[in-house]
Amino acid sequence: MKTNSKKITTIKRPSHQVRIIGGQWKRTILSVIEAEGLRPTPDRVRETVFNWLNHLLDNAWNNKTCLDLFAGSGALGFEAASRGASQVYMVESHTPAFRQLEQIKEKLQASQCNLIRGDAAKALQVFADKQQAMDVVFLDPPFGQDWLARILPLCSQVMHARSVLYVEAEFSLAEPQNDENLAKILSEWKIVRADKAGSVFFHILQRNILPHEAHENQA
Repeated sequence: MKTNSKKITTIKRPSHQVRIIGGQWKRTILSVIEAEGLRPTPDRVRETVFNWLNHLLDNAWNNKTCLDLFAGSGALGFEAASRGASQVYMVESHTPAFRQLEQIKEKLQASQCNLIRGDAAKALQVFADKQQAMDVVFLDPPFGQDWLARILPLCSQVMHARSVLYVEAEFSLAEPQNDENLAKILSEWKIVRADKAGSVFFHILQRNILPHEAHENQA
């Protein structure tokens, strides 16, 4: 008996697209512009990272405030908003990338996402001056520009005892490339989770807070 057979083709998403993994906008495709230094966090890495975050946050996003520094494609910030974060601040200095974020926000009607066009360090200082604490901070800066040493001390000023910091880097933060200055800065943090995908290392950090500091944060 003759049967009809159909050739099954696998449709692969272009490398300049990523998708939201979970939440109300699950499977939504986000386009990524071509720009030097723009390196969207891959889908499978974000899936791992948000599994870690769900565990640390007891899967309770609804009252969380998030800060996505170097937002780029917005994959991390929009993912957090999709999962229910009450406020997400997304900082981006590159004009074409910022305009893309505006388009995505409008498409998703993501009113909880607040877009900030400007320098990540300056934005952090504004939040610190306002004493505005973040529950989750995403830090995925361009590689090879010594951003971590400049940004990490500022991050600590906007985080409370239970805040979590996600960091991508071109090296393991457990072994900061014989950089004594960065090693000293990292001594104020503890690495909660870490993994590697290709040449990219990704980590979840929390502050090493002394007992009296923890009490002050809870007051």
